[in-house]
Amino acid sequence: MFSKFTSILQHAVEALAPSLPLQEDFVYHWKAITHYYIETSDDKAPVTDTNIPSHLEQMLDILVQEENERESGETGPCMEYLLHHKILETLYTLGKADCPPGMKQQVLVFYTKLLGRIRQPLLPHINVHRPVQKLIRLCGEVLATPTENEEIQFLCIVCAKLKQDPYLVNFFLENKMKSLASKGVPSVISEDTLKGQDSLSTDTGQSRQPEELSGATGMEQTELEDEPPHQMDHLSTSLDNLSVTSLPEASVVRPNQDYNLVNSLLNLTRSPDGRIAVKACEGLMLLVSLPEPAAAKCLTQSTCLCELLTDRLASLYKALPQSVDPLDIETVEAINWGLDSYSHKEDASAFPGKRALISFLSWFDYCDQLIKEAQKTAAVALAKAVHERFFIGVMEPQLMQTSEMGILTSTALLHRIVRQVTSDVLLQEMVFFILGEQREPETVAEISRHPLRHRLIEHCDHISDEISIMTLRMFEHLLQKPNEHILYNLVLRNLEERNYTECKPLCPEDKDVVENGLIAGAVDLEEDPLFTDISPENTLPNQEWLSSSPPATPDHPKNDGKTEVHKIVNSFLCLVPDDAKSSYHVEGTGYDTYLRDAHRQFRDYCAICLRWEWPGSPKALEKCNLEAAFFEGHFLKVLFDRMGRILDQPYDVNLQVTSVLSRLSLFPHPHIHEYLLDPYVNLAPGCRSLFSVIVRVVGDLMLRIQRIQDFTPKLLLVRKRLLGLEPEGPLIDHITLLEGVIVLEEFCKELAAIAFVKYHASSTP
Repeated sequence: MFSKFTSILQHAVEALAPSLPLQEDFVYHWKAITHYYIETSDDKAPVTDTNIPSHLEQMLDILVQEENERESGETGPCMEYLLHHKILETLYTLGKADCPPGMKQQVLVFYTKLLGRIRQPLLPHINVHRPVQKLIRLCGEVLATPTENEEIQFLCIVCAKLKQDPYLVNFFLENKMKSLASKGVPSVISEDTLKGQDSLSTDTGQSRQPEELSGATGMEQTELEDEPPHQMDHLSTSLDNLSVTSLPEASVVRPNQDYNLVNSLLNLTRSPDGRIAVKACEGLMLLVSLPEPAAAKCLTQSTCLCELLTDRLASLYKALPQSVDPLDIETVEAINWGLDSYSHKEDASAFPGKRALISFLSWFDYCDQLIKEAQKTAAVALAKAVHERFFIGVMEPQLMQTSEMGILTSTALLHRIVRQVTSDVLLQEMVFFILGEQREPETVAEISRHPLRHRLIEHCDHISDEISIMTLRMFEHLLQKPNEHILYNLVLRNLEERNYTECKPLCPEDKDVVENGLIAGAVDLEEDPLFTDISPENTLPNQEWLSSSPPATPDHPKNDGKTEVHKIVNSFLCLVPDDAKSSYHVEGTGYDTYLRDAHRQFRDYCAICLRWEWPGSPKALEKCNLEAAFFEGHFLKVLFDRMGRILDQPYDVNLQVTSVLSRLSLFPHPHIHEYLLDPYVNLAPGCRSLFSVIVRVVGDLMLRIQRIQDFTPKLLLVRKRLLGLEPEGPLIDHITLLEGVIVLEEFCKELAAIAFVKYHASSTP
């Protein structure tokens, strides 16, 4: 209490007395602080009971006033005094010893305000950046300390200053290979990197020797030349004692000799105080976004940033329960790394593992955003670390396991992060992880070349419907990502040579057939034994249905692989016979409802694919290797196999299979359009297309309809139940087949709409 009265009295005297020159005033306040350590006998009293905070505040005010009174960039005598007498070094030592209690807090505030309020660049001075560097190492060492708020404010002001002068980052990112440098191996940080600034001190502060600590007080002879000899001895002894008491904690050698700004910020991202954690994350984001290439190299090669980020990701993933309901993974609220606040007690929709799931997804979101904001070379290094240390090291074994519950949970998590990723660089690494980097055409013998890709595609046709649906959903979302390699790896590389087509020159007798409206070599459905039950009124006239633009010949080339659109549309709409149609009995389920969706989706896909520079027309047949054996690729093989069993699969599986195929059909690549949406493509022997697969399904359906009594009324009842127009009632026999027929009819309408929209989009300039 007495000291507070003293402080008030002192302020009053200062207000009445004539103002001293600024430097004298500055030195007076500094000496008042140093005298405290010489004269005090009670070092247990908190710093707030002393005049130290007031003196430090006065010193700051003087420095700001001095700068304001001088021309820009000119250093005044008070600042010269602070730099020359190593005041920041001394304050660091006092703060480290936290003597008197609370001094660390005061020192952090002083450093923060000094860097924040002084406009001239201070960090390039060795007597500023060295003590700042040492003070950084005191931050984040222990979580939930009383000084945590001051620590993060200090670190953030350092980051802000580095944004102004990015090359200075090298002062604060110590080389983790420094121990090698001392053995003759050159350090990553060179003189050139520092652009003529003071080179980084060999003192990293990692293993401090007693003599270094004594010297770190900065109380040199020049500073104390005005002091009486006995006071000099007292102060030196006091500061030496402070240093010695802090030796055991300070002399711990940290791993990699690498404790620096990155480590301090990363430690504080674990703070139980959400505001502190978010500010620490922001500080790291600011560091990685620095445009200086040397800073990016230093961050990723000379610190443990990559390892620490990915290790956290791995540990949060491993902390998840062995099994989580896939629906919970999918529906857990949108994750934002800055808003990872969750109270289990307040959550009505809580489920086991929700806290762990939110923590993992939040940290993944942070890594994704960090890579998105990072300087290019830093982004690549960070993404590669996530690929190697997390995707391959942690996720792959989970995805490759044989436990059905484990497969389902890990696939659901993969699906979630596929949906969540927004950084192009991280997406690229994720795509390489899931699909591999291969771009040459697939062969049946080599489909397992990338084991994870092979396993995931196999899971699209798993004995467990849940696993099949989840894996198909993952692929569906993957196809919507703006990355060309996804579609090329899964589909396009196998269609490159158009060797699914058969190009026959027309012989004279074929010309007569073409003139009659039939394609040479086309399948005549009326002669196909599977189609003996198609009645004339169910289809357009045979010639009209199967006729097309003249087939490709050197004399009369086909119109860019496109058939007249109305014939294509009718081909799909007429595939399902009237006996098996039920949509015309229910309002609002017509073909036109698909046109609006197809138009919007196709526009979105065109926007994604615009920068991939796809050709506008198919590769010329004369340039294609039509003799090469055609394989549609593992992905399309599984989808076509699934499509072929549409009448015998659960409704949910059918919806997902057709959804993925319709997504593929939307892509504006001429070979995809020809292979998936042109019913008149002249298929080579042994090849199948999406249309030919559906043709076989319809043939099978027409044989099976004959054996089901009251087929049409049952079909209509099932449709109305699926639409919620009829209440659930007694079970209907052949329910799987009936639901399959409904999906088939809707899918054909969807394909017709996509073909129509794509044709008109490409034919209008």
